[in-house]
Formats: sequence, structure tokens, C-alpha cells
Amino acid sequence: MNNPPSKRLLSLDILRGITIAGMIMVNNPGSWGHIYAPLEHAEWIGLTPTDLVFPFFMFIMGISTYMSLRKFDFKLSGPVAWKIIRRTIVIFAIGLAIAWFGLTMRNYHQLGEESLPWLERLGRSMWNFDHLRILGVMPRLAICYGVAAFVSLLVKHKYIPHIVIVALLAYFVVLVTGRGFEFSEDNIISVVDRAVLGTNHMYHDSGLAFDPEGLLSTIPSICHVLIGVFCGGLIMRTKDNAVRMQNLFIAGTILTFAGLLLEYGCPISKKIWSPTFALTTCGLAASALALLIWIIDIKGYKRWSRFFEAFGINPLFMYVLGGVLSILLGNIYVTYGGTAMTLKGVIYNEWLVPLFGDETFASLIFALLFIGVNWLVGYVLYKKKIYIKI
Repeated sequence: MNNPPSKRLLSLDILRGITIAGMIMVNNPGSWGHIYAPLEHAEWIGLTPTDLVFPFFMFIMGISTYMSLRKFDFKLSGPVAWKIIRRTIVIFAIGLAIAWFGLTMRNYHQLGEESLPWLERLGRSMWNFDHLRILGVMPRLAICYGVAAFVSLLVKHKYIPHIVIVALLAYFVVLVTGRGFEFSEDNIISVVDRAVLGTNHMYHDSGLAFDPEGLLSTIPSICHVLIGVFCGGLIMRTKDNAVRMQNLFIAGTILTFAGLLLEYGCPISKKIWSPTFALTTCGLAASALALLIWIIDIKGYKRWSRFFEAFGINPLFMYVLGGVLSILLGNIYVTYGGTAMTLKGVIYNEWLVPLFGDETFASLIFALLFIGVNWLVGYVLYKKKIYIKI
């Protein structure tokens, strides 16, 4: 099929930018002990505004995947397959590199107490592969992108809803039969991850080896991206923004209500990426995008959105930048007032807390300042029209 090129949706870039800025902000409070409730993840069951940012981005990734593969008429070929595989490997490898870098920095500081020669200390810090977390945000994005992209090429798109429904039902059965709704070591998600990855390569939550980006919960995450792919079709099959908005509102309403109604039998939980979590957050993301299409692309109210556009045009690079800066601020030590502390500690404890007099508010200000620093880099790239594709 021949698809004519369509005008780029600014609203899509803005929603992408909002989610990236949100992901960076919620990952970088001044203190993890002092966070406003809306900026915290739900402990186990439930949904907070913070729980929306990552699934919103994955939904947008699905739409972007549709737009990208549309240029190839959704036909599988050697070059297209290699492009998908290469991008999947790159994103996964970047995720591992960030995890390795963070672990290296922490180890280097801890080994300072052993009075080792500098070179030995550095070598031991860097050789940390026996405790490296394998999965995480970037690896999950990589896997979900790769699988969803190949499904989009190999399956007629009208069957995508069927695949999603079957996969989510199968995952629900696994959760019910495998104690998947319990926060315990007997949870099937934790059991599988421990058996395949090992506890040393997993995230630990409250002393329990439980990875919120684990292997089994990747199944509904792939469905998440596939829903985005399907909604991408709803957007790109027409050039009329009013029709695009209408289609997304209808899809968003159906998905949101389905997720909320089914919650009575299948609790909403981000940490296990429950089927209802996938449905509800996809629905809310579709509705949010529809609203932004109306505000930005139909009504033309764009000036307020420029801040987020700097994040949206280079989303993965901005997320990686935020991760690297966070590691540096949290692991570079300086002497301040005769005491060794991290750069983050100086900024938060010595400057912001005394200035504002409230630890929670100071924690929020730190997060906002951190977003501002990242935005400055993104804005320079935006003004110079530099696009870093990952």
C-alpha cells in the first residue's frame, strides 16, 4: 500500500516530552525520604500520577513504531529487520551501560575505605558484572520495541487487538495461579526472575528480590506497545485532526473503562504490570494525546508547550542524560564544611533545605532544578536542530 506523507503531530512530541520530563523528575527527588505523595509510585496495588509516566511513554513508542514502519509499507525485509534488531540491541546495551556506570561509581566510593592503590580500586569497581542488574527501564523499552515492531510487520493490524486480549488473559491466568498479586518471594514473577537471572542481577524492593521490569511482566508491556501501534493506525489513516482526536478519545474511553471495571477481579499494579494497569494507562494516554491534539494541533495553543518539545524531540537521549547526571551528582564527593558529601547532598541538605525550611518542598525544588539543567541541554539541541536518534 502507498501511504502519502503526513504532517508531523506536534502534540505527539509534546506528550512524549512531558513523559520524559516526568520520568526524569520522579527519579530525582532531593531525598527519597521526603517526597510528595503524587510523586511516589504506588507501593504495590493502586495507581498514582507517577505510575503513568513510563506507560505513557511506552504507548507513544507504539505510535512512533507504527509511523516508522509505515515508511516501509509494513513489509519485512532484510534491511528493515536489521534496523529493528540493531536498535533493540543499542537500547538494551545503553541500559546495561547506565546500570554498570552507576554500580561502578558506588563501588568506587565504598572501596575507598580499604586504602587500595588507585588503579586496583578502579579495576575492582569496574569489574562488577556479578552484581549487575540486567533488566530495567531501557532493556524493557528495547525488548518491547523489538517484539512489537516484528509483530507489526508479520501480522495484519486488525488482528493486533486479538493478540493483546489473548496475551493479557494468559498473563492474568499466570498471575492468579502463580500468586502473582502477592508481594512475596513466592510470587511467580520473582520466582521466574530468580531462576533465570539470579538474585544478584535483580532489583530489590524492601529486601525482596523483585524486579518491576522482570521477564514475565514484559509480556503485558509488549501488549502495551502493541496497543500504541494500533492507535498509531487510528491516527495515521486520516489527515483530519478532528477525526484523529475523536478516534483516540473513543479508544481511550473504552480502554480506561475496561481497565477500571476489570480492576475488581484483577487489581491495578505497576510493579507486576497487571493487565488492568496496561489497559487503564493506555486508555488514559490515548485520551491525553487526543486532548493535546485539540489544544495544540487544532486550536493552535502552542507557546506553552515549547519547554516540553525540547525533551520530546530527543526523548531517549534526554532520559539517558538524566540518568548519567543523576549518577554523577549522587556519587561525586566533595568536602563541604569539613565534611565529605555528594554534590547532591550539598545542593539539597546544605543549600535548599536551609533556604526553604521544609525538607519535602526542598526535595521537590531539587527535582525541578534537575529538570531545568537537563532542559538546558535539550534546548540547545532543539535550537540547533540536532536530533540524536537512539
